[in-house]
Order: sequence, then C-alpha cells, then structure tokens
Amino acid sequence: DEVVVFGYDLGMNHSGGFSQYIRVPKNWVLKKPSSISFKEVMIYGTAGITAALCVDKLLKYGVDKNNGEILVTGATGGVGLFSIAILSKLGFDVVAVTGKTKEIEFLKDCGAKSVMSRTEVEDTTGKPLLKPRWNAAIDAVGGNILVSILKSLKYGGAVACCGLAQSPNIHMTVFPFILRGVSLLGVDSVELPIEKKDEILNKIATIYKIENLDNIYTEIGLEEIKNVVPKILKGEVVGRYLVKID
Repeated sequence: DEVVVFGYDLGMNHSGGFSQYIRVPKNWVLKKPSSISFKEVMIYGTAGITAALCVDKLLKYGVDKNNGEILVTGATGGVGLFSIAILSKLGFDVVAVTGKTKEIEFLKDCGAKSVMSRTEVEDTTGKPLLKPRWNAAIDAVGGNILVSILKSLKYGGAVACCGLAQSPNIHMTVFPFILRGVSLLGVDSVELPIEKKDEILNKIATIYKIENLDNIYTEIGLEEIKNVVPKILKGEVVGRYLVKID
C-alpha cells in the first residue's frame, strides 16, 4: 500500500525524517489517496496539513466568505502560503501579512487579494479593543500580532492559531472575548488523532487540493539540507523545500 506519515514523533525523538526507508508504529500511518501523488503530498507536508486544519476549523466554526476579509499571517511560510491558496480556492478574500514586502506579487499569484506589512497590522497603542475589521484569521506568528488580530476581529470572528514565530506569549485583556464574542481556535497537526489526519488528508486530495504547486516549492537534495535549514531558522526563505532522496 502507498502510505504517508505526518507528525507524531517522526523526525524529533524518533529518527527518520529524512530517511529513504523507515519503520514506524502502525497507528502513525495514513493510506495515501489515489488522487494525489507522493510528490504533491510531500510538498504539502506538515505545513500543508496544518494550513488545511486551520481552514477546516474556521469553516466548521461557521466563518462565511461573504462576511469580509480573512487575514493570514506569516504569509510566505508553508502554512501561510497553503492557507492563502486554499482559502482563495474556496472563494474567500484573503489579506496576506508579511515582513517580506518584495514578495507582494508572488503572494497575489498564490491567491491573496491584497498584502499588508506586519507593521500595518501590529498594534502598539496597548488599547484593549481596536476598530473591527477582520472576518477571521489564520495566525502562525503569535505574540503581539495575534493580540492585535484578536482586538480587531469583527463580532463573532475567530482566529485559528498554529504558530509562534514572533512569540509564544500573548498579553491582552479579555474584552475581545466578552464584548465581541470572538474565539481563539487552537490547531495542532502533530498529536492529532489518526482519524482526523485521514479526514484532512483526503480533503487535501480533493476539495482543498491546489492545482499548481510549482511556485510553492524548491527541490533540493539530501546534501543541501545543511545549507537550507539555517536560512529557514532565520526567516530568509519563501515557500517549501522538497527533499529528493536518490
């Protein structure tokens, strides 16, 4: 059978993240849908799974494409790019947030309706509430960016939170939650039950499938990982890296 593994302990305490052959517990394994190739699945990777989970959680929460714009932070990263592409495919108006202003046209090509810089989104006034603007958001940044989004959601809006690129800490009042009824939705793709992973993988292979992945990934060999990882850690890369093992 053609199978894939996402998350759990693979590549962390359990070796094998870059191996050609691995042995894993059977309850980590997902059957690959026939409508998506191994290459496509690996381009999505954990970041694509996480993005799809964020979109899915917002849809199940009740976010409607007709109620306004959705904000996506960390837009040039894997989660950000797939979130933009999937939301755009589903008909949402997506506003991408990035510190890489030279990538504006690239982000629009991926499906963003418009692009904003981090400084335009981040509030430094310390006000407990801001003017309502966003229908919903997907945030992979955390910190004060996440706080700023929560303070500027429309009534009943929601943020799917999955990252901490800026900071794991948030400092704010409860006013957005008790005066505007907004929600902070946590998203995890690592320890997610296998049934939920199977559900989201099948959605990636069908209703969330991105037809043109060529702009999103760069293919590298195993020996190039040591040069790419430091750039990833410094936030200097755009999109996904696909490791081809010969």
